[in-house]
Amino acid sequence: MKYSDHYDRSKVKVLELLMGDGWTIEPAGGSSGEAYLARAGEQVLFLKRNSSPFLAVLSAEGIVPKLLWTKRQANGDVITAQRWVDGRELRGGDMDNTRVAQLLSKIHSSSELLDMFMRIGNHARTPEATIAVLREQQDQLPYITDSMAVALEELAGTSGEVQPPRLVVCHGDMNHNNWMFDANGDLYLVDWDNATVSDPALDLALILYEYIPKEEWDGWLQEYGLPLTSHLQRRMRWQIISHLLDHAQQAILTNRRKEAEFYKKQLEAVLDRDSLQI
Repeated sequence: MKYSDHYDRSKVKVLELLMGDGWTIEPAGGSSGEAYLARAGEQVLFLKRNSSPFLAVLSAEGIVPKLLWTKRQANGDVITAQRWVDGRELRGGDMDNTRVAQLLSKIHSSSELLDMFMRIGNHARTPEATIAVLREQQDQLPYITDSMAVALEELAGTSGEVQPPRLVVCHGDMNHNNWMFDANGDLYLVDWDNATVSDPALDLALILYEYIPKEEWDGWLQEYGLPLTSHLQRRMRWQIISHLLDHAQQAILTNRRKEAEFYKKQLEAVLDRDSLQI
């Protein structure tokens, strides 16, 4: 694990006071800047500020490393402590592992996760809701490219064809770095900050498009528990286009130019495909 050289020392100080004498706190990296390692001798804990509110359910189902405690601070921040996993992140080439498909299927099948997510007031990411967000974003952009306009037009024109048969809790960030094996070989999916209720085709598309050759999709999905139907392919195409368009537009809105170019190029590549040859 690489630690960031740039972090808020005041937040570290707060955690040091929370943990007490004998503990040292180190930033654990990550995009949020809110993850830390706490060490005391051979004890190591993973601390995070304002983690996913359904972390307890994820821990109980063995999807994330064991949750040890949760503490609310006076300012309203919630600190969680998990067992530190001594293992390794998956590499891109590991994503065809059958256990990845099986764990994702378990997550998508969890009624406990879905119930908890809906109880805390989250709204489903339906095609209609997604289009509304993307249109609102485009209205705020200083410019849009032809591919971005084409993407939104395709999404709006095909939304009626991609209604999901069920809504599930989706992780929303299938990057291989979020999957990890511990020293015992147990598999976990971490970093649930982007979780949403949506079509399971969202997570499936994020894995299959990025890591799995097209000719192997059917076999991978068999391990997940679904056949590769034309309807599923349409839904995955719809989800990957909406995902890339959303990320490109957010990057433009926040003036992250390199990131915007990256997502725009990925979007163009998907749009150029022959409708997944369905």
